[in-house]
Parts: sequence; structure tokens; C-alpha cells
Amino acid sequence: MQLKRWITAIIGCPILIYLIWSGKGWPFYTLLCAAAIVGLFEFYNMTSPGVPRFVIWANLAITVFIFFVFGWGKPLIDPVILISLWAIVPMAYYMLFHPTPDPRRTGDLGRLILGPVYICLPLAMLIMIDMRPNGKLWILFLLTVVFANDTGAFYFGRIFGRHKLYEAVSPKKTWEGSFGGVLTSLAAAAVFLVVFGFHKIDFSILILVLFLAAAAQVGDLAESYLKRNHNIKDSGTILPGHGGMLDRIDALLFSIPVLYLFLNWGMG
Repeated sequence: MQLKRWITAIIGCPILIYLIWSGKGWPFYTLLCAAAIVGLFEFYNMTSPGVPRFVIWANLAITVFIFFVFGWGKPLIDPVILISLWAIVPMAYYMLFHPTPDPRRTGDLGRLILGPVYICLPLAMLIMIDMRPNGKLWILFLLTVVFANDTGAFYFGRIFGRHKLYEAVSPKKTWEGSFGGVLTSLAAAAVFLVVFGFHKIDFSILILVLFLAAAAQVGDLAESYLKRNHNIKDSGTILPGHGGMLDRIDALLFSIPVLYLFLNWGMG
């Protein structure tokens, strides 16, 4: 399993870096959109197998349109307004075609709306980050911190793990692994900033990395919670050694908004 993980990473990381760094936004934005669609499919297959296919396809179509509008730069339509379609379309569909009272419909609607907000919106934020000054470096910085956290937590937990972090949700995760992930994130962030020099190493960066690492670990646990709720091991099989798309990006989904807030508060 670990060999497959490393092979997938060795093949995938250079491609990802090239798409981010090439200077041509659309290949990277297309990759983000594809990841959002695959992740949304996995989420719906896991949580909402009985909902009407029309609503799922409608939300997927809205997702593609929103990514296109975000990538346009200065669209005629405000992307924030479009996001409300993820709620409006499913609710209108159920109201028109399933008017018979049924409290289960509310749960269906909640899952249909949660999926895009949980998966697609954070990935779309990466487009907004990319368009900022040093946006590509910030995205690579984010990936470095989050992937270092994931790797450090795994190996520290495997070697030193003794005390369970949150056994009810993820029995294998330990406090030692969590602490090791934070240390690895800090080290990776320092090396990245020294090499690229686009931001000084100061207190704000220290706080940012700590929040990114914490958000990444909470995101990992949140996806584990979803999988345990539905008694599955992996969200999918698209990535050898990693499982599904959600299994690979779960930590990013919670950490992207942290970086977005940091940059929009003028600290980046």
C-alpha cells in the first residue's frame, strides 16, 4: 500500500506542479474542476445513493459553470450569486416533483447542498488565490504544508504512536502522529520560504502554518467521520494507494479557506 502511495505521489506531484506553475491558468483550473466533480460523485455515492439522478447531474453542471465563471477573472455574473444555485435547484426540484410530505426529503436536500459547499467551493477558492500576487507560490506553499503534515503524521504515528487522538472517528490516529505532522509542516514551510523567499518567516506565518496543519487534520478526521457513518473504507478507487479523490484532498478542503482568509486579511 505504501509503495503505491509513493508511486502515485512521484508521478502525480510533478504534473501538478507543472500545471500550477506553467502560467496558463486553464489547465490547472480544469484539473480543479475535475477533482471537484470526482469528489462530488464520491460524496453522493457515499451519502446519497437514493436521490434523483437529475439533481446530482444538475449540481455537477452548476459546478462546472461556477468553475468556468471563477476562472474567467472578471465575470459578468457574480460567482457568489451562482453559488446559491447549489441550494436553489435541488430545493425547487423537490418542491415541484416530490410535493408529498416526507421528512426524509429534508435530509436528502441537506446532503445535496452540503456536497458542493464542502468539496467544490474550497477548490474554487484556489482559483481566486491563483489570481493574487504570488498566488502560484501560495498554492504550492499550501500543498507543501498540507502534504508534509499528512506524511509526518503518518510516520510519526507509526513509529511513536501510543495515545489515541480520536478513537471514535479514526482508531489509528494518535496524538504523537498529530504533533509530528505539525512539526513536519513547520519544517517544510520554513524550507519552502527560505528557498523561494516570497514572504518572510515571521509570527504571522507561524500562526498560519499552525492553523493550516490543524485544519488539515480536522479535515482528515471529518472525512473519516463520513466514511464511518456509511461503513466504507475508502471514498473511491481512482488513486492507487490513496483510495478516492476525497481521501486525497480531505485535508486540503479544510485548509484552503484558512489560507484564503489569511490572504484576504492583507497578511499575505
